[in-house]
Amino acid sequence: MANVDKLLEHIGDFGPFQKKMVILGSLPLVLIVFVFVGVVFLGHTPDHWCWSPGSEQLLQECGWTEVKVREVTVPHGEEAGSFSRCQTFAVNWSQSWNRCEAFEQELTLNGSHAVPCDGRWMFDKSHKTTVSEFSLVCEKAWLADLNQVFLASGFFTGAFVTGYVADRFGRKPCVVASMLGLGLTGVGIMLSPWYPLLLFLRFLQGFCGKGAWTATYVLVVEFFGAENRKFVSMVGRSFYSVGMVILPGLAYSLVSWRNLQLAMSLPCFLFVFYYWIVPESPRWLFSRGRSREAIKVASDMAKCNNRVLPHNLQEMISLEEKKEAPSVSFKDLFRTPKIRKNTLILTYAWFTSTVVFQGLVLRLGITGDFLWLRKPVAIIGRLAVAVGFETVNFANAEMYPTALRNVGLSVCSSASDIGAIASPFLLYRLANIWKELPLILYGVMSVLYSALVTLLPEMSGVSLPETIEDVENLKRSRDKSKDKMGNDQII
Repeated sequence: MANVDKLLEHIGDFGPFQKKMVILGSLPLVLIVFVFVGVVFLGHTPDHWCWSPGSEQLLQECGWTEVKVREVTVPHGEEAGSFSRCQTFAVNWSQSWNRCEAFEQELTLNGSHAVPCDGRWMFDKSHKTTVSEFSLVCEKAWLADLNQVFLASGFFTGAFVTGYVADRFGRKPCVVASMLGLGLTGVGIMLSPWYPLLLFLRFLQGFCGKGAWTATYVLVVEFFGAENRKFVSMVGRSFYSVGMVILPGLAYSLVSWRNLQLAMSLPCFLFVFYYWIVPESPRWLFSRGRSREAIKVASDMAKCNNRVLPHNLQEMISLEEKKEAPSVSFKDLFRTPKIRKNTLILTYAWFTSTVVFQGLVLRLGITGDFLWLRKPVAIIGRLAVAVGFETVNFANAEMYPTALRNVGLSVCSSASDIGAIASPFLLYRLANIWKELPLILYGVMSVLYSALVTLLPEMSGVSLPETIEDVENLKRSRDKSKDKMGNDQII
């Protein structure tokens, strides 16, 4: 296998080409944020109350406003000025509705008995959401939760399929197809007249979102040398944060959830042009025996970085074309000792990071005492977990050979999707036994996490492994690795 890091060092591993690529590769993250977090606004539950059959009669025959009708037909809530969201007064509307003047007094005397709503719902009209359009409240509120469940299921499924596709057929085709899929499913969700269809499309959106995220990151990081790979993660996280800033502004300005969904989806189609703008990873091309294409990409990189290609490229081409492309299989993640160890540790790290991060967020919702202390502690804990998230992210890509890099990142990170589903169940079930028990679990999981990651190889300043044998032979220190890189020839 060609020493691609040595080639990158010769043509420039942190020049204008790489800086352009990291910007292009980070732009999709702005839209991927919309997929991950958009449900906060799309599926928001607005203020609502019961609109019983007699309410319409009162509105028409008595000339009352909707506010007046709500005041006399809906029980008041515990807080001042609030109303029950799921109940209405038990009233014989056929006898009472035509006596408008005495209705309020009669309701005060005899209408104290509240019953579940037997009509339709009225919603606050300031914003239209999926919850208000499909009436996903009260006994149907659990259906609204399925929105994220189907998305997480799509992430999990997409991890296995898109990871294999990116390692078998290329990073660039997977990125383009995934972004196109995000656009199509997003528009489909916007047009969906039925909630079950919306849920199915959310599953497909998660499927495409996983492919877009992992394939884009791996594609970009493979253009960088050993010393600058973390720069990719840092810039990507910055663009992710930009998406987090843009999204609330969009949600505030667009009243309808359908318009918001369309605004979040249409930009995805622009990334179809990446097919002509973004080159394929030369590492992947070399790993598949497509050396001539890899050299073409290297030539473009050298030109952009004002460098020249090494003189012995023709020798490398002739040698590489004689080699067969390695097969890609999920079994390879567990077949050899080093890769199996890395896979198990990284999977646990992804799972723990998500469970602890979301658990600390949800934990604040079930505690009221010492909130002034608990909140800062939770924020510090989430900050620490966020740092761990970033570390696991780029470490995951560094510890697999080129032929397994995308599938390794996809499969290991799928544990975070399981963690997102398991987190609330772990929190609330354990809190029912003892309120502090979830925190003890988080502490134990985090300490074990810290101990296990010390068993992973240090990759700082070390060339990205190109073959399974490279991973299995990662025994030398960083200095020794650098010395060997300096002595290797590009053959």
